[in-house]
This record gives sequence, structure tokens and C-alpha cells, in this order.
Amino acid sequence: MPNRLAQETSPYLQQHAENPVDWYPWGEEALTLARTLDKPILLSIGYSACHWCHVMAHESFEDEGVAASMNALFVNIKVDREERPDLDQIYQAAHHLLARRNGGWPLTMFLTPDGTPFAGGTYFPKTPRHGMPGFTDLLVRIEAVYRSKRAEIDQQNASMVQALASHVPQANEGVTLNTHPLTQAAQALARTFDSTHGGLGRAPKFPHPYEFDFLLRQHAAGETGCLEMVTKTLSQMARGGVFDQLGGGFCRYSVDDEWTIPHFEKMLYDNGPLLALYSDAYRATGEEVFAKVATETAHWVMREMQAPEGGYFSSLDADSEHEEGKFYVWTPEQVRARLTPDEFGVVAPYFGLDQAPNFEQSHWHLRITQPLQLVAERTHRDVLACEALLDSARAKLLTERDKRVRPARDEKILTSWNALMIRGMARAGRLLQRPAWIESARRAVNFIATTMWRDGRLLATHKAGKTHLNAYLDDYAFLLDALIEMLQSDFRTEDLRFAQAVADALLEWFEDPADGGFFFTSHDHERLIQRPKPGFDNATPAGNGIAAYALQRLGYILGEPRYLAAAERTLGLYWPQLEEHPQALASLLAALAEHVNPTRVVVLRGPGKEVSGWHDELSVLYSPTTVVLAVPNGFPGLPAALTHPDSDHVNAWICEGVKCLPPLADKEAVRRLLADSG
Repeated sequence: MPNRLAQETSPYLQQHAENPVDWYPWGEEALTLARTLDKPILLSIGYSACHWCHVMAHESFEDEGVAASMNALFVNIKVDREERPDLDQIYQAAHHLLARRNGGWPLTMFLTPDGTPFAGGTYFPKTPRHGMPGFTDLLVRIEAVYRSKRAEIDQQNASMVQALASHVPQANEGVTLNTHPLTQAAQALARTFDSTHGGLGRAPKFPHPYEFDFLLRQHAAGETGCLEMVTKTLSQMARGGVFDQLGGGFCRYSVDDEWTIPHFEKMLYDNGPLLALYSDAYRATGEEVFAKVATETAHWVMREMQAPEGGYFSSLDADSEHEEGKFYVWTPEQVRARLTPDEFGVVAPYFGLDQAPNFEQSHWHLRITQPLQLVAERTHRDVLACEALLDSARAKLLTERDKRVRPARDEKILTSWNALMIRGMARAGRLLQRPAWIESARRAVNFIATTMWRDGRLLATHKAGKTHLNAYLDDYAFLLDALIEMLQSDFRTEDLRFAQAVADALLEWFEDPADGGFFFTSHDHERLIQRPKPGFDNATPAGNGIAAYALQRLGYILGEPRYLAAAERTLGLYWPQLEEHPQALASLLAALAEHVNPTRVVVLRGPGKEVSGWHDELSVLYSPTTVVLAVPNGFPGLPAALTHPDSDHVNAWICEGVKCLPPLADKEAVRRLLADSG
């Protein structure tokens, strides 16, 4: 019989519905049972695209003997970290305190009935292996410790709660915000930059889109050395196997320094920011490869990740047929059989099929091993002819690959991750002048507005007709940022009103008016052992950084002091961290940069056709601290800050912070002004 997880919306939880483990979802029923029976809680946190989560499930949670021990000794709770990032943040932090090392997924924590962790780890094998204890033996030992050492556990728990509370930043007095962290962050990132292969640090290598967005901004502001780090990294990623050379889109990370072999899961939250970053890099440099990567990523999103109702799905699994990467890898014989000899003659040297296998010593994962110019010289062909052969070969291989057993798709729709993709699609659509991408983002906005927004509040997740869970800081902050991007791509008063409503709800339900900044959970959220205020960027940007950035921009657009003051309080709260570890707070650095040198807001007013023409020309400039809004004559429902006089010609009304210029009717003068991003 299926267990309780069969009724959940999360595909990850539903994957465990047939386990013999007596799983509970997180909730009062499980917590009350643990208190009533005085049983410890086994908390398992993962997500549907997680390879090692699948391994542990197959080894242990599907095993009758292991399940019998779990059921006898513990109250077992399974959590999808994507639906409950509040729980994941808390227990990852607790794991770090207990183990003195970073956690990950699956996260396996043992809690007292009040929810406080006293032991834990990540993946545990069923039997002892590689220095790790066997899971079955561990269960018995943990339960024995819980019974025999309650006094020590209670003392440790008190210290744990105190330590978690100390991680929440406190108010700072007398802070003077300045640009020093911007320079320090660029220097710190340069020290970790891999000048040979691009990226930050060594393997495993993650894409870090917000750090490279920051470096691109610093380049625009005149700081030397930053552009090279961005272009080297984006070029190497584009050539590597971390980018899907046939279908577009990026995998989660590379297991090697060269970006060759990825962890094959594809996450929405990576691809939205990377889509925006590659589009920005194209406009900043003119490098066509960046536009190509953005184009193929956007096409993948619309083809494989957008629901018929408009929202974006969450992820694609790393595994298919119980093997990681099986969907993506090839042998030369498989490729040769699908192509003409001329096509194979180009594809083999281009993708390295004429070299040794790079995946599990038996297969080839496609990555670009040499420029097409060299392939053309080697095969005595014209470069354009090689391009045509490569394009036709890629199309054939993609069609053939689509016949394989596909990785599972997590079809829950998360507000926060959708917002990251909306921002990416809207920005890329504007910068590359692709209206279909903007329309894709519009459909997702409409879905959130009609499905995820209820009675002036957001809900966090939707699946199969069910929308639920109190939304988090990231949902509000990321959506506000996305709506401001939509206003620049396709101005509508509905989006502006929605942005104001989201901003007001963000202030009402999440801001700490005493110390500044924003809690991750709302004021009426369930009481947990910690209430985080995240400032450091992780796989997704920090909610506080994006909240400060977006509120500040909306404040400058509308001339609304409440939004500007909340952003400034947030920057003040995190000032010690910005001084000590600025490279770890890239999203807050963007807000700081536009606080010290305020956002430039350009409002184009005039006849509709002419305004659109100006907007098309000006909005493709890489001017990262500029907001350009196209608002033609007679536009209804405008707030006072945008109600400039109608005119028979285009006027650009330009303000930098609270300083405004006389209207400009000379498009070239406006272009020159926007080109000055420093």
C-alpha cells in the first residue's frame, strides 16, 4: 500500500510513496506523534533530480529490512528541499555545526521530538563502505544514543539553538555605505579564478552566474581585468559538456576542471540566470557564441520546460534507466550510423569522437574539442560548409536522442524559480530582440498572477491543479525583480501594479523593521528552531540581496521612499559581511553599486511607433545600472512618477536617483548617456 507521501504534490515525495518506510511529510501529525511516543525523528531531505538521493532510496528506503528498523526506531519524515527551502536551510546549517563540514543532498538528520537535530550526515550506504558506517547499524546506534544520553543531547540542543540564532545578523549603527566592497570582491574573485579553464576554484565547478554578472558590471564601471574572467568562463562553459551541445541548456555543475563531464541534472534556477548572463555578455562584447548559447538555452526552455498553462517546470533528472547521463552520451558508432559521411567527418573532430572516451571509459559526452575553423582546415572544407554540416548533424542527433528513455521531469511549478526564468527570458528577449521569448515570460507571469497569487499573498508551489505552501522571501524578492525586468521588455500597468503589491507584501510580511533586512519566512509562518535572514548567495541568489536590489529599483522608478529606505536598511544590516566576505554576497553587491551610484531611469514618452523604435535601439545597449521604460502617449493608469506630458515626438525623461535632467529629444544624446555605465 502507498504511504502518506502518495497524497503530496512533490514528485520527489511521490517517488517514495511505495517505499516500505512509514514516511510522513513534514507537519504537525508527524511532530505530535514523535512527542507522544518520545521517538527520535529521522529527517531525510532531497529533491527529485538528485542522483545520490536515488541511490540511497534504492539501497535503503526500498529495502524491507532497513525500513523495518526505521519504522521501529524513528518517526520518519521526508522533505522536498525545493518545496521547503526553510527546513533545508535550517538543517543544512545545523549539519555544518555538528559535522564541521558542508552538507548536501540527501541530507539525513536525526532530531529530538521538538525538531532540534542531535546527529546527522548526508548519504549513508546500506552497508559499511569507504569509511562510512552502514545505514542499518547507524540507525541502531543513533537510537541507543537518544535513549542513553538524553542529558547530553538536551545540553547540546540548547547550544545548537543558540548557535543557529547567532547566525542571524544584528543591526549595525553608524554605517556609511561605500564602494570599497565592490573593489575587494573583484580582487577576491580574481584570486580564485581559474585562468586556464575559467570558473571559480577547482572541481567540482559550478557556474556562479551572479558572481560573473557582478564582474561584468564592474567591467562596465571601468574596473580592469573583470571582463576577461567573464569571457573566459562563459566561452569555456559554452564549449564544454556542462552545456548540452545538442539540446541547449546547462547542467548543474562540472565534475572536472575543464567543464567536460557534468552532473547531468538540469535545473531551472541555473538556466534562468545563465540565460540573462550570456545575453548581457553578448551585448557587452559582441561575441556571437554568447548569443548562440542564449538562443539554444531559450529554445530548450520553451520546448521542454514550459507547461501548457504558462509556468515553468522545475528540473530534469540526472538519471535515465537508473544510470546517470545515459540519455546524453554516445559512441562514435551510434553517431556515424545516424549521419552522412560528410557530416560525421565534421562532427567527429569537432566533438572529440576521434579521441579517447571521456565518460566511464566507454562513452563520449559531446563537447567542442577544437574550433570549427581548424576542423575546416583539417577536412579541407569551407567554414560555412562545415557550419551547415554541423547544423544538420546536430538536428539529426537531437531527433535520435529524443527517441531514448528521457530523464524524469519534475513538473512542480515553483514561484521563486519561475521568477528567475521569467527574468532571464524577458531580459534575453529584449537584448537579443526575440519577442517570442518575452511572450514566454509573459505567459509565466500570467500563470503566477492568476494561480500563485491569492488574497494579496503568494503561494510557493503548484502541481497537478493544487497550489499550496506559504511562500518564502525568495518567492517575493525574485518575482519583484522579474516584474521590473518585464516592465523594461514589455511595459504594462498590470505588471507595475503587481510589482507594487508584491513589494508591499514583502515589506509587510518579511521585513525586520527593528534591525533591517528580511527574514526567509513570513511573520505568520510556522515556528521552527531558527528564523534565517539569508544574505550569502548559494545555488540561488540570497533573498535579501535581490530584495534590496529590486526594491531599490522600484523605489527609483516610482519615487517611493519606503522601498528605498528598506533597501538601505538591508545593506546596512549586511555591511560587516560586505566588508569581510564581499565575494560571497554578489546579489547584495549589485544593490550596493546602485545605491552608491543610483539607478538611472529612462522613461520614453511620445507616439507609440516612434517610442518602440527608440526602445528597440536603446534597450539592447549593455548599461547594467539603467532601466529603460517605453510608455507611449495616452498610456492609461500611470502613477504620478511616470506621468510625463504627451508629445508629438519622443522625449526621454531621465533621472539618476533623485536627480533628474531636462527631457532629451535627441536619440543619439541618450545613447551616449546610456553608454556611459560608470
